[in-house]
Amino acid sequence: MLRPRIIPSLLVHKKGLVKTEEFKQSKYVGDPINAVKIFNEKEVDELIVLDIDATIENRGPDFEMIKNLAIECRMPFCYGGGVTTVNQAQKIVQLGAEKVAFSSAAINNSELLKEVGAVIGVQSVVVVLDYKKKGLFGKLEIFTHNGNKATGLGLFEFVKELGEIGVGEIVLNSIERDGKMNGYDIATIEKVRDIFQGPITVLGGAGSLEDIKVLTNKFKIIGAAAGSLFVFKGKYKAVLINYPSFEEKKMFY
Repeated sequence: MLRPRIIPSLLVHKKGLVKTEEFKQSKYVGDPINAVKIFNEKEVDELIVLDIDATIENRGPDFEMIKNLAIECRMPFCYGGGVTTVNQAQKIVQLGAEKVAFSSAAINNSELLKEVGAVIGVQSVVVVLDYKKKGLFGKLEIFTHNGNKATGLGLFEFVKELGEIGVGEIVLNSIERDGKMNGYDIATIEKVRDIFQGPITVLGGAGSLEDIKVLTNKFKIIGAAAGSLFVFKGKYKAVLINYPSFEEKKMFY
């Protein structure tokens, strides 16, 4: 039986885990390997690991880190950050990741997605779309380089293109809701769901299990990803890695 996936999203910056707010003000929250060990114990559905330095530093993936994560991970995980070639994607899967995420490389060369899919399987090709409004009343636009570089691409137009290409999954990441913990961008998700028939994971805004429930009750089979919700606890945001128990997850099914 297919069920929604509840997915912690981990951001790697300078070898450590951080959490951001609107892609800024990064706060150190721990060591990636330690976090994975804790999430193993909590039997999470899946992990997303994004190296937010790679594209900014114009370098490729950190294969040593990916290997170490794969050794520890008992759950499927998706890696993204600095992936620009078929060979890099193939090596990441060979090291043990189930999915490979693309962002700026997908926008610069969408044909790359087809080439990668032919080698590692379409189901393993993920595109992360970081988006926000351009101007006060502007359209939703895709940004890259940690939200600093406008692409000029409208979110919905590019989602339609990705559907035609046939990518395995898209991750919708709301820059404006990042770290705010004020709920998912339901209106945008609904529009994207009408355009894109493949798997969708959403990120940005989850502040409680109720937010995940609202999302999964409305969209059923969807990936509910979160960062702050799974690394902070309480109104003062003390660092404490957490994840819903088996009984709590029943509210999402």
